[in-house]
Amino acid sequence: MNRRSTFKILAGATALVALGACASEPQGDDIVDIAAGNPNFSTLVAAVQAAGLVDTLKGPGPFTVFAPTNDAFAALPAGTVDSLLLPENKDQLVDILTYHVVPGQISAGDVLGTRQSVATVQGGTLDVNGQVGKFGTGVQVNGANVIQADIFGTNGVIHAIDSVLLP
Repeated sequence: MNRRSTFKILAGATALVALGACASEPQGDDIVDIAAGNPNFSTLVAAVQAAGLVDTLKGPGPFTVFAPTNDAFAALPAGTVDSLLLPENKDQLVDILTYHVVPGQISAGDVLGTRQSVATVQGGTLDVNGQVGKFGTGVQVNGANVIQADIFGTNGVIHAIDSVLLP
């Protein structure tokens, strides 16, 4: 084996170990409770409540949630979030939020080094690219970067992303 191949293997293994160190074991909380306890997801939690999806996402799952952070929501055009939270826009909000949810549990380790198309609860598909970066050590979902992976709950997993995904 040459040096370049050895380096690539070591870099990939190091990334997997780093992701594993960031991962938390399933807690006693479901994904809604975990998101509600994380100040970086307060906008997402407000949107889930406005959409009436709390009980669904507290269900048995398992679910994979690609969760936009507050900064991701703030990057939307001015007034977008406030408009989506209005009762008359509930259907559009549900459509957007369920586009971020995949039935089943997908961990970062399941996608590193691969590229997959996964179906969402909304009915669309997401391009999950685990081949990002020079050595395939990152993950993107429809171009959004996974900035914190594998936040496990009793009914699934959350991956924090830096953009809001639009169907």
